[in-house]
Amino acid sequence: MAKKTRTSARQKRHLRVRANMAGSAQRPRLNVFRSLGGIYAQLIDDGQGHTLVSASSIDAELRKEMKGKNKTEQARLVGEAVAKRAQAKGIKQVVMDRGGFRYAGRVKALAEGARKEGLEF
Repeated sequence: MAKKTRTSARQKRHLRVRANMAGSAQRPRLNVFRSLGGIYAQLIDDGQGHTLVSASSIDAELRKEMKGKNKTEQARLVGEAVAKRAQAKGIKQVVMDRGGFRYAGRVKALAEGARKEGLEF
């Protein structure tokens, strides 16, 4: 029997949640991926399979602001950045896809940062 890992359990949770969720051009999916070192967010139109907007903790634009901040504060900055970029493209409403991660810590900070900048979900 194969050994169950945390990664495979997260991927199963993500697939289970994604079965009932889809982003559209009017209301794209805010996908969040959290790694040990960084956090990544994308707005995805699932109808066409395109990424409309993205931001991450390794963006060149955000690198200067990330200096000296902990991971939770960095996640909040990424959420604010993705919200600003989305509003520049005329996107105000999104569907939150937490990617199988718990809605706590960095994922929650990213969502709160996006809400603070005006994204609705």
